[in-house]
Amino acid sequence: MNFSDFLSHIPKIEKAALLGEEAHAIMSPPERRAIMKTLDLSVKQPKEAAVMMLFYPRNEKTNLILIIRNSYPGVHSSQIAFPGGKMEKEDADFKDTALRETEEEVGIKREKITVIRPFSKVYIPPSNFLVHPFLGYSTEELIFNPQPEEVSGLIEMPLDHLLDEVNVIDYEMATSYSASIKVPVFKINEHHVWGATAMMLSELKETLKKVF
Repeated sequence: MNFSDFLSHIPKIEKAALLGEEAHAIMSPPERRAIMKTLDLSVKQPKEAAVMMLFYPRNEKTNLILIIRNSYPGVHSSQIAFPGGKMEKEDADFKDTALRETEEEVGIKREKITVIRPFSKVYIPPSNFLVHPFLGYSTEELIFNPQPEEVSGLIEMPLDHLLDEVNVIDYEMATSYSASIKVPVFKINEHHVWGATAMMLSELKETLKKVF
């Protein structure tokens, strides 16, 4: 999709109804869906974080940036994610967290990002995090400067790729739920996006499909 066409749809995106867990469930492992049926966040008292789903033009086409996290001792090691992280005391709100973390992780200053709206929160059982996604865009052809301590690589995902149903497949892999399980993933070349990031992508995809 041309970036000018994407920009023309922003007023509709701002007003679109979100599908929340209905859209998240499309890309959820069965074990997570079972957990969500009895989940009580007041008991879990999760840590909270925010991420930025950032669109931008590349050769006049609309793209979305994803990061590949470095390997580290933790459940999200080496996973594909949106720029983002844990809320800090100095953050005014979760939007501020998403903007700060985007600047820290991929080098895009907040002044270059227009935030369109928040999307539905996603709870991540293995790490007990509640993640607040925000949708934003930049009108510039961005030059990313990833933070080497946290980011091992970048994936520029064309919007057309996100919207194409052929790129959603079942893929067998090891997860925190099982040593070997088939999970729904977004396939981007040799990469497989699953888990919380895939759930956020699912709500984004379903919302944009309604708008377009």
